[in-house]
Amino acid sequence: MAAPRVFIVRHGETQWSLNGRHTGRTDIPLTANGERRVVATGRALVGDDRLIVPRQLSHIYVSPRKRAQRTFELLNLGISDPLPWQPHGRSAGGGLECSAKVEVTDDIREWDYGDYEGITSPEIRRMRAEQGIEGSWDIWKDGCPGGESPQDVADRLDRLIADIREKYHEPVLNPHEGEGSHKPSGDILIVAHGHILRAFAMRWAGKTLQDGPAFLLEAGGVGTLSYEHRSINEPAILLGGAFVVDITGEEENSTLNQV
Repeated sequence: MAAPRVFIVRHGETQWSLNGRHTGRTDIPLTANGERRVVATGRALVGDDRLIVPRQLSHIYVSPRKRAQRTFELLNLGISDPLPWQPHGRSAGGGLECSAKVEVTDDIREWDYGDYEGITSPEIRRMRAEQGIEGSWDIWKDGCPGGESPQDVADRLDRLIADIREKYHEPVLNPHEGEGSHKPSGDILIVAHGHILRAFAMRWAGKTLQDGPAFLLEAGGVGTLSYEHRSINEPAILLGGAFVVDITGEEENSTLNQV
């Protein structure tokens, strides 16, 4: 049996992600193109013979921001229970049945950018220079004034990781006698944001945020985390399971007509 996995999904494209503005607390919608691409990603990666198998999901965590919730709505998942939010639009429909509970948690909301909300990185660096702050701004080391520090972010992510491992992964990797054959896979789905998911991957692998991640996760992209040697003490990043789906203009038009 494969080791349980965590699938991290970044929300689809927004107007601010297009122009590089840091979007934390601001609740803005996906663009039309962002919605189309999420639908395409769901159809490509979610299914019985795909990367994410709906019936193998044990739990789903979603950010409280509507851009992440809308992304979840457009993935190819047939959730039987009502969503813990008012839907932000029609779903793509036709998803395979999934009995996992959907939980909205602040622990996976985007980094709080504080004074840097809605500002691009070049603008932040110019502003800091005018304030006499030496050195180039690095969110992984400097955090955001009026917002969160790297330690603030690490603390809430560590809490979420501990929750996942204790409730869903430890029972699969180290089952009690007689339980192994009928335990669920323990797969987890997280739908959230760019900076926080990159930070999540770092903390998953036991790295400090100050180490500075070289990871990238495009809008609408999917990454996969798991364990080496089926050991709870050997968290790993599955490089082969991290990819983003691209679609042609013709496919975009076809997808849009079906949403």
